[in-house]
Amino acid sequence: MNSYDVAIIGSGPGGYVAAIRCAQLGMKTAIIEKYSTLGGTCLNVGCIPSKALLDSSHHYEDAVKHFEEHGIDIPGEIKVNLEKMIARKQAVVDQTTGGIDFLMKKNKIDVYEGLGAFKDATHITITGKETIEIEAKNTIIATGSKPSSLPFIKLDKERVITSTEALKLKEIPKHLIVIGGGVIGLELGQVYKRLGAEVSVVEYMDRIIPTMDAGLSKELNKVLKKQKFKINTSHKVKSVERKGDEVIVKADNKKGEEVTFIGDYCLVSVGRQAYTEGLNAEAAGVKLTDRGMVDVNEHLQTSTANIYAIGDVIKGAMLAHKAEEEGVFVAETIAGQKPHIDYNLIPGVVYTWPEVAAVGKTEEQLKEAGVAYKTGQFPMRALGRSRASMDLDGFVKILADEKTDEILGVHMVGARAADMIAEAVVAMEYRASAEDVSRMSHAHPTFTEAIKEAALAATGDRALHV
Repeated sequence: MNSYDVAIIGSGPGGYVAAIRCAQLGMKTAIIEKYSTLGGTCLNVGCIPSKALLDSSHHYEDAVKHFEEHGIDIPGEIKVNLEKMIARKQAVVDQTTGGIDFLMKKNKIDVYEGLGAFKDATHITITGKETIEIEAKNTIIATGSKPSSLPFIKLDKERVITSTEALKLKEIPKHLIVIGGGVIGLELGQVYKRLGAEVSVVEYMDRIIPTMDAGLSKELNKVLKKQKFKINTSHKVKSVERKGDEVIVKADNKKGEEVTFIGDYCLVSVGRQAYTEGLNAEAAGVKLTDRGMVDVNEHLQTSTANIYAIGDVIKGAMLAHKAEEEGVFVAETIAGQKPHIDYNLIPGVVYTWPEVAAVGKTEEQLKEAGVAYKTGQFPMRALGRSRASMDLDGFVKILADEKTDEILGVHMVGARAADMIAEAVVAMEYRASAEDVSRMSHAHPTFTEAIKEAALAATGDRALHV
């Protein structure tokens, strides 16, 4: 029987990063993955493939709508080759997952293909092409999450689909109904909207991206409506029925009136749930919460001291970069170090165009906590860089403590917001004030000038370009 200092069950961003850090710290490490490729949901059927399709569809939309204005004339009709687009997406996935294989070999990490299940607190049975058993002094559970549904919805994975199937459709929907106005639904909705589909979003809450700052929800809602999305908030879905190639969705609006949506595809995008199926956690004394998540303490230890859990399978935002931070945190904890994660400073991003990004507290959270704050906001359309690239939608908003001027939250909608948010994370990690950021030189012309201008606005209405 092979023995290890650490075994990791699951090879998503949390799991494979944990494995690399354990190996770097001199521990004999194994990683167990039930699928034939490493990388988990994120690399195979999540973040990476969805971004590949978002980029491809963005290029197509630019060619159809914007190239002429830029002085680029393309003779003949511009057409979508969906099969080729999906094939490019898969090539990106294959290259990325292949990169994880290389990193495992480079760091001398043993990879086991099969379903990992606890026999007890220090032994794991791996069921794959053959069944084997390994011993591990410490184990990290990194089994991730799977798409959630609603109890009355039958997912046939043909017309009533999850994000996994939406990444490999054989045709562009005529009318895609998206149940759920969160990150995944809006991103994939935008892919197919750009390619010519009619898209209707049906959201239970009173706004889209409901967990983010209300100002971001309002701005993105405005932009998506301009892009001809049909957004229906405060709608409670009560039935989804397939009849041949047609999907009929019935919902009650906020007045209690029944509304019917008819499309050829329905994407069910109502969040994700922790995945612990087949783990046999009870055999190792690992307790789960009533929501099926692995219960952990502040050290990410489970109820069994030598077993840890990270990523989507535990509480908190289901984000790949959160899982990576937790993977490093646990590896260093096992090695006897004293790592730290500030969960308040893990950014969230929506990769629509314009992009949406945020870090820290929302206005709603500050109000609820009774924190006195001030606001500085700057519109993207006031930037020279935005006019040059025709990306005029959005804004940057900075929330700062009214007395100390410390930045408490940064919220933005705009081109490259996913990259721009890193500046805000750095500033807040060092507890910068709005004035600190306002006095830093930002290259001109860039989108990040909006951060400087928002900081100026927060330090006494001093924005220069509005």
